[in-house]
Amino acid sequence: MSTLSLYPDTEAYETGSPFMKKAGGEEETFDYIFVDAYKNDHLKFHELTLKLVKIVGIIAYDNTLWYGSVAETEKEVLVLDDRIKKNRDFVMEFNSFIAADPRVESSILSIGDGLTLCRRLY
Repeated sequence: MSTLSLYPDTEAYETGSPFMKKAGGEEETFDYIFVDAYKNDHLKFHELTLKLVKIVGIIAYDNTLWYGSVAETEKEVLVLDDRIKKNRDFVMEFNSFIAADPRVESSILSIGDGLTLCRRLY
């Protein structure tokens, strides 16, 4: 089983890179991909991961409930931290896109800050 984590931390990438190379992870498709990245890049990562994950493989996206802000009204959002407000729209756009994407079957789990699991259908 191959695993790929897209994470915006250079140190984490450098730590894991030798293991991925040894496992042959750079030249094959993957069974499971976990994405915990900049929220404004989730749609780009989705397109990339669909090319890398096997059919019936799983893609997991972290923080898809974004501190619960995706369920808040616009009035309630006004009092939230600026960082949460800034990324809320990206997360909501991503969640809507995933729900309508016919290439995946998806489910949002309400664990932690939200985890979306997508199973590639074709």
